[in-house]
Amino acid sequence: MFSFFELKSVRSRLARRTRWAGIFVGAALATYVSGAAVAQAPEKIPNLASSSNFAWTPLTVNGGIARYGTGWFDPPAGLRGPIKQHPDYPLRGNETGRPTPALGNWKDPILKPWAAEQMRLSNEEFLSGKVGIPFLAQSRCWPGGVPGQLLWTTEPLYFIQTPKVVWMLWQRDQWLRRIYMTDQHSEYVKPSWYGESIGRYENGELVVDTIGLAANKNGYIDMYRTPHTEKLHVVERFKVTSDNKFLEALVKIEDEDTFNEPMYMTKRWRRDSNNWYESICAENNIDPFNENPVSVPQAERPDF
Repeated sequence: MFSFFELKSVRSRLARRTRWAGIFVGAALATYVSGAAVAQAPEKIPNLASSSNFAWTPLTVNGGIARYGTGWFDPPAGLRGPIKQHPDYPLRGNETGRPTPALGNWKDPILKPWAAEQMRLSNEEFLSGKVGIPFLAQSRCWPGGVPGQLLWTTEPLYFIQTPKVVWMLWQRDQWLRRIYMTDQHSEYVKPSWYGESIGRYENGELVVDTIGLAANKNGYIDMYRTPHTEKLHVVERFKVTSDNKFLEALVKIEDEDTFNEPMYMTKRWRRDSNNWYESICAENNIDPFNENPVSVPQAERPDF
């Protein structure tokens, strides 16, 4: 039986020779297609397509200053913002040898009782010493889900735009989301990590509507392990700033069984020079001190 590590390694070797050509030829073609569309209607279709010339590098906003980094969503002005760090355990620097663990504010009134209790228990696992590091999806090679995948990596994000599908591709472990450019969801959507995303262009923005998100055991919407049910409905609005230097996302989350009202959050990326590297999460990803409560996922059978 192949282990998850062996499967990843085999796929990596098989794909290595074609990945660069496939990604960047596809990206260049998509940029051409997208560019043609922009030329026809510049006020409606943003050019998000990353080619061999640039990549979108994650930023976080701290005190109004954009800094490199990732890990949390920022609150949008005038709207109900995201879950934050618990006030009893404020974020600090790395003076103790490691940054503050992500401990969400389970007392936030937006949470339904069951969700608040699940977050409290998750925090307690760390505070009691039961686990050394609270679970974070990308550190354990798990899918980030929606909208969590926007947070789970400091490595670049790429877009490939075609008339029928927009691909979001992360350098980290080659995570991939497909956004189908249509105006209706499927009649039946089987729940999955990334659900079904449909998109449209509206006033210079890519608007992405996602449903069918599975309520997996380790499926959360953020770094604070905020849970959700299969009623989760996510709408993301991506746009390039007027100076053409930044990509911004405004995210709206609704889940009537988890939250008492809609929640909004923002994320930003900076346009940077492109340096694509092969990044395989599961290879050599070990936990010698047994501090992480969740192991790297293992394949039970080959997928090819």
